[in-house]
Amino acid sequence: MPDITRRNILQASTIVAGTAVLNQLPSVATASEQSGQPIQNQKVVVAGGHPDDPESGCGGTIARYADAGHEVVAIYLTRGEAGMPGTCYEEAARIRSAEAEKVCKIMKARPLFAGQIDGSAEVTNQRYTEFVQLLHGEEPDIVFTHWPIDAHRDHRATSLLTYDAWIQSGQSFALYYYEVLTGEQSHNFYPTDYVDITSTKSRKDNAIMAHASQQPEWIHKHHDQMDRFRGLECGSEFAEAFVRQMQSRPVRWPA
Repeated sequence: MPDITRRNILQASTIVAGTAVLNQLPSVATASEQSGQPIQNQKVVVAGGHPDDPESGCGGTIARYADAGHEVVAIYLTRGEAGMPGTCYEEAARIRSAEAEKVCKIMKARPLFAGQIDGSAEVTNQRYTEFVQLLHGEEPDIVFTHWPIDAHRDHRATSLLTYDAWIQSGQSFALYYYEVLTGEQSHNFYPTDYVDITSTKSRKDNAIMAHASQQPEWIHKHHDQMDRFRGLECGSEFAEAFVRQMQSRPVRWPA
């Protein structure tokens, strides 16, 4: 029987982590790829509850997709109306929408607003139908959304609406979940995949800092720690982590 030591376990863990990086997210393996032809560009959608969620959770991955020539759309369920205490909803929505549009230029993505209200996101038959129509209208190949076990109701609502749209599509797109403020908001998050974002980390940082109304230094501090920790887990300097919906097809970064 082989000698099971702490060193054996650490070596095995390193191999697993390395495999996760080699099989990183982006791009669906297609028949053209198997035949040696270039992989066609994919439509990537990242759904978040508020302006700052997609970029905080997977801004580095968004930038990597965009740099590789893929089309990226950031869906914001709300315009962050409740995120500026002392400011009326209409003014807060104007300010935070403008910040989201600035951020999307940094990440080379296109912003899309789903029309719900910050702090009052609904999961009803009507909202399911609206979100299905919105997401299906984009005809995505890959979708990232909030991990559903989250302390923020809007995050949970976004995740459920996205999951329902995936079901209604006949599971036609790949579905992955991302984390935000793990430990405080995302809970019980155990990654299945990692993306090395070392090359796009500065873009992610700039995107977070562009949310000037949201105490961006605090947001950056927490997500910088997450990026460093996930990097340690998978053997890179900085990384973002994801959980694949188990019934979803896997995707990987194009060579």
